[in-house]
Amino acid sequence: MKSKTLLSLLSDREVHSGESLAQQLGVSRTAVWKQVRKAIREGTDIRTIRGQGYQLVSQLDLLELAAIQAALDPDSRARIDLAVLDEVDSTNAEVARRMTASSSPVVIADRQTSGRGRRGRNWASPKGQNLYLSLGLTIKGGFSALDGLSLALGVAVADALGQSGISDIGLKWPNDLFAGQKKFGGILVEIQGELQEGSVQVIAGIGLNVHMSEAGGVDQPWTSLALRWPGERWVRNQLAGRVIRHVLMAVDEFEAGGFLCFRDRWQQRDIFRGRSLVARGGDMTGYGVGIDECGNYLVDTAEGVMSVRAGDISLRISE
Repeated sequence: MKSKTLLSLLSDREVHSGESLAQQLGVSRTAVWKQVRKAIREGTDIRTIRGQGYQLVSQLDLLELAAIQAALDPDSRARIDLAVLDEVDSTNAEVARRMTASSSPVVIADRQTSGRGRRGRNWASPKGQNLYLSLGLTIKGGFSALDGLSLALGVAVADALGQSGISDIGLKWPNDLFAGQKKFGGILVEIQGELQEGSVQVIAGIGLNVHMSEAGGVDQPWTSLALRWPGERWVRNQLAGRVIRHVLMAVDEFEAGGFLCFRDRWQQRDIFRGRSLVARGGDMTGYGVGIDECGNYLVDTAEGVMSVRAGDISLRISE
């Protein structure tokens, strides 16, 4: 028995006896109790009522393969090999494992045990709270054709969220999504393997804080979609479908016209532009003036405008 099945039965937030749950799941009452304890340890709030049973208290937003597929248009659904997992080390790592058997795997997990961000940083990945999504993509052209891809995908994710009427999403170079000067999402693009037949395989990992309200160990200001826009009804299945659809559209546009197709749209959301910036280590200071045609960031320094590549230097606001 998996806790996800148990949680589905508790999702009506009514009180269910251990005996009735055991009968419906075909297991012992002890097995039910163990799964309840496991779900509580993973962050789900379940009330145990003596003599009556169990009641779900926390908000439940289950991931379901069929619901995500239903949120996709027929073309997007046919282009990908979608898997929805209860738990995985990281969705990027799982896509890498699946790319030997599938050219277009997409993996979504309810929880990551070893989620990663840029520069190998840990990505907080509690169960049932956020969206952890990775796509295996094949991009036509050499490695230089990937210039600006992570920025283009940032535009795609912002557009997907914009379907809910949200317009104040900021993009932080090179791969973060911000709201009100707080991070709520990030994108990690990794090259997979060698150049083959004029194409490059990459893995695009997308993490979005959806319902998260607590995050121990996070060392920067953060928020979630539910915290920042509490008036919206955030459903992870629908959100996943939108993100996948917009990413696939962005990849088609990127292959046809490169990053220049996205440059203006990215700069409209640039949270660095006009701000005082300092490079990691303090060896460069200046003001943000946008990005060039390849997606490198431009900083107006005392020595002139300098270009910064994503893999070279980390920028932050110095104010």
